[in-house]
Amino acid sequence: MSTTTETRFPAHEQGSASGHAGRLLDDIYERHGSAGHMVRTMASSPAVLAGYLDLSRAAKRVSLDRRLSEQVSIAVQATLGCGTCLDAHLSAARAVGVADHDIELARSGTASAPHAAALVDFALQVLIAPGQIDDATIRGLRDAGFGDRQILDVVAIVSLNVLTGTFNLVASI
Repeated sequence: MSTTTETRFPAHEQGSASGHAGRLLDDIYERHGSAGHMVRTMASSPAVLAGYLDLSRAAKRVSLDRRLSEQVSIAVQATLGCGTCLDAHLSAARAVGVADHDIELARSGTASAPHAAALVDFALQVLIAPGQIDDATIRGLRDAGFGDRQILDVVAIVSLNVLTGTFNLVASI
């Protein structure tokens, strides 16, 4: 997390972003009444904002249990070092009932349940060394009870976390 108090890029308000990003941001304000700092900052780039919104919508349709999805997100954000994102996922994990012990394990890249630990470990492999994932890793996930959709959904969750965490770190949010 940044030690500075100012972000590196402007955070737009409703009506201040132009073109496609302005329309996207205005739509968010119309639907939700507000927009978070990250989204308002993303409005400086139509490609980044549109990509984030599309990936975020897609990630809401993953087949993983929300508790497991949050454990994956915690492990990824702890590895990336985005304190803003990590705090958000810690709160979300608590809200969906992830035990404090499992939250701490996720921060360390594992979980208490063997099947969850396998998935968290896979998520970190996707983050750090996706080219080194082999057939045995995929078989192990299948043997742990995960289907292809769930395994592939982890890639979407990791990707969304990479986008948000990296953006926040670069923008100093």
